[in-house]
Amino acid sequence: MLKDLKALGKESLIYGLSTVGARLLNFLLMPFYTHYLLPAEYGVVATVFSYIAFLNILYQYGMDQAYMRHYDHKEKAFSTAYSCVLVTSVLFSAVLACCPSFWAGLGGIGAERGNLVLYAAAILFLDSINVLPFADLRMAHKPFYFAGVRMFSITLNVVLNIVFLTRLHMGIEGVFLANVISSLASVAAVPKRFTFTFDRELFGKLAAYALPLLPAGLGAMAVQVIDRPILLRLAGEAAVGVYQANYRLGIFLVLVVSMFDQAWRPFFIERADKPGSPAVFARVLTYFTLALVWLGMALAFFIPDLARFQVAGRPLIHESYWPGLGIVPVVLFAYLVNGIYVNLLAPVIIAKKTKVIMLATLLGALVSVAANFALIPVLGILGPPWAAFAAYCVMTLTVYFYGRRLFPVPYELRRLALVAAAALALCAPALAGWVHAGWQWTAYRLLALSAYPVLLLAFGFFLPEEKQKACVLFGRTPVCLYKE
Repeated sequence: MLKDLKALGKESLIYGLSTVGARLLNFLLMPFYTHYLLPAEYGVVATVFSYIAFLNILYQYGMDQAYMRHYDHKEKAFSTAYSCVLVTSVLFSAVLACCPSFWAGLGGIGAERGNLVLYAAAILFLDSINVLPFADLRMAHKPFYFAGVRMFSITLNVVLNIVFLTRLHMGIEGVFLANVISSLASVAAVPKRFTFTFDRELFGKLAAYALPLLPAGLGAMAVQVIDRPILLRLAGEAAVGVYQANYRLGIFLVLVVSMFDQAWRPFFIERADKPGSPAVFARVLTYFTLALVWLGMALAFFIPDLARFQVAGRPLIHESYWPGLGIVPVVLFAYLVNGIYVNLLAPVIIAKKTKVIMLATLLGALVSVAANFALIPVLGILGPPWAAFAAYCVMTLTVYFYGRRLFPVPYELRRLALVAAAALALCAPALAGWVHAGWQWTAYRLLALSAYPVLLLAFGFFLPEEKQKACVLFGRTPVCLYKE
């Protein structure tokens, strides 16, 4: 058993680091785009990639998950699943490629940009036919190959973006051409054990497993990307560009949540049947929220400084995008709620009631769409992050209320409320606009972050055993002095 757990931990770490590395490499393109693309151009790029992310769910329709579930028939399962995805991807991309101007106009980017639809059709096709080979690598326990191909593809994408935009001055078209070439390289690099065969009986089993995942996948993706097309319709391309650049600054919290999720799922699945596990899960949520709130405050306080930080005489983010920096705190705390949602999925997954996840994501998607249409005309680019915050809150509450009936966990609600109260108290001067410049602003931010654990101590957040442990680890800390 120990050997198996060590192997699981090793592979989780490799997959997790590859995901983090991929996100960081993609993040590096965002400051680059702000200097070489106008906000309106970047808005078009963001909108098209939002459509691509959403359509990817339709193109793949859960067949990678179905293949992994039926890996005991791996030869037949791979060929059958791959044949299905290949055929449907050709059909879907053909539909897009036949009338590119029509789809571009319908998507709000203008009929004259039909060439971008052709690029999107190619990217969607290449990504979809590669999803099953990637799943095969995971099932064959080849994490280094998996991570290596992903990192190679994304590095190539970054390099090609730089060349096409700075040397060849290709503009928006260069962004999409770089993605097509890097996706093609990824397809070429992943081995396939494909023969064009189709097992009708096995296909029925694959479809029965995969298709119920489709609504949940579409709902979850809608919460993440539907705001860009709506913002494009209601506020224009430049607004989407400014929004996208500043929204991406929340990546640091996304990385933390992603890394936690990589470790969290095997952790709670392995311990689901052990005595005392509900109390352990509850404590994990408390500590996770405690740490994530502090990190969210720190990022909200200092990311605007990072955006203005000079590199080789240029700010990291071009000044034409600075008007959107006000959305960053809302984006960060929307991601914080998403992290809590990820944590609260444990009881639902343990009880194998995945329909609850589908319900939560569909409700979140509905809230996101409605809130975006309601808030954007009033708040502009500040509307979408509040819509995302509302959607994640609805998703979190849904899985919480269902989860406590399916697998009761004694979450420490009082302590969680104390964390929220302490954060609000410390952020109140900034939210009220009392301090936002000069040395006073720097002093306030540092003082607020330092005062966070002290205020929690005064509120009675820490348990006696936690104070004792802190004293052992850190000596005469404020916790020990308060205890004395």
